[in-house]
Amino acid sequence: MAGSEGFQFRQFYVRHDRCAMKVGTDGVLLGAWAPVDLPFDHLPCTILDIGTGSGLVALMMAQRVPEAQIDAIDIDEAAVEQAKENFQASAFSQQLSAYQSSLQDWLNHQSLITNHKYDLVVSNPPYFQNSLKNPDAGRQLARHTDSLSYAELITHSARLLKPQGMLAIILPAEVEKEVEKLAQEAGLSLTRVTRVFSKESKPARRVLLFFQFSAVSIQPTEDKLVLENETGGRSAAYSELCKEFYL
Repeated sequence: MAGSEGFQFRQFYVRHDRCAMKVGTDGVLLGAWAPVDLPFDHLPCTILDIGTGSGLVALMMAQRVPEAQIDAIDIDEAAVEQAKENFQASAFSQQLSAYQSSLQDWLNHQSLITNHKYDLVVSNPPYFQNSLKNPDAGRQLARHTDSLSYAELITHSARLLKPQGMLAIILPAEVEKEVEKLAQEAGLSLTRVTRVFSKESKPARRVLLFFQFSAVSIQPTEDKLVLENETGGRSAAYSELCKEFYL
């Protein structure tokens, strides 16, 4: 259930009134889709959410992986404070930590001070590379890649991953090949791709990408997700994917 101040999910409530980017379909898709039924060789596993905003994706990861410890970072101070409040108000507070930091600074902090690495990195990153910029400074920072390019997102994420680590992201469909090439250069192979269509008759608008380190070429699993049915409601596939979250 959505409201001007926040969004009610099955197991948690996300306030977003102080965040530049509100709870939206992209974040929900990533949080529900990111593969987590994986053979982690130890518990608790560690997850990093880059550009957490209100903390939505981190909360979804906490619900899906009860044994995970999750760090959530964002460069926007107001968003981080709200994410912290959302975490504390949830049943998953012991799993979640939010920090105000750029990915670049977080990489330096983790590498130089703790050398801490992650089993899984997730991100719903800034994505409007070439569009006109929004006059609202917060939304501009959240939506444009000026502060975090795709190259930085991929290469820094790769450096923060354990040898068996994984990266799951959602991006505009038109940058799929560019990002896949960047990932290959960082030693990551695309192992799964889901192309997201608002309607069956329209071009793909988003793409969900899952990468892993691999020394050999991998043929990725490819599928598609159509969000709307013929009457404009949620499709059966979309409803199934998000059934543990949407009321």
